[in-house]
Amino acid sequence: MNPAVIIVDMLEDNLGNNRTGEREEEKIIPHVRDFLKTCRGFSIPVIFACDSFLQDDFIFKGRMKPHAIRGTKGTNPIPDLEPQKEDIIIEKRRFSAFFKTDLDQTLRTMNVDTVAVGGINTHFCVLATAFDAVCHDFYTIILEDLSAAYKKEIHQNFIDAYRNSAIYPIFKVMSSQEFLQACRDKK
Repeated sequence: MNPAVIIVDMLEDNLGNNRTGEREEEKIIPHVRDFLKTCRGFSIPVIFACDSFLQDDFIFKGRMKPHAIRGTKGTNPIPDLEPQKEDIIIEKRRFSAFFKTDLDQTLRTMNVDTVAVGGINTHFCVLATAFDAVCHDFYTIILEDLSAAYKKEIHQNFIDAYRNSAIYPIFKVMSSQEFLQACRDKK
């Protein structure tokens, strides 16, 4: 296994200024930060997949309010995750980090064969990125304890639905600790 970690949409505009510490998406922040530190210590590449929309983007014609406008600080990963210079930032205009980006080529250049995906929201961008990873022939893991949705039940329902997927073992649900143990075991 030669893994990379993709953290989806943990951005200033999604998790920035008005935090209460009670939202489901906020609860995972310290766990994601600590996990990324450990991954970097294992030389596992860290990739932030960040919404980066145009001002009048088609995506805002639905219920989604304008946010993460390209060129603003709202598209940046939150500082709490302590992004490092060697981390990779992928700007994305749609749900999946693979859609019309160079993520596939980037991962192949690094000889990655497995991606572990976490972030927000489990039922949209995390899942879309995970499915597209499989479609690009990467073993894929959703990090259940490092993903969140605005309601705990939504997150849990999606995790439960895919825990025993028909495409197991190329698509798995794991905890961050299970993933790290699998990385240790492969060394």
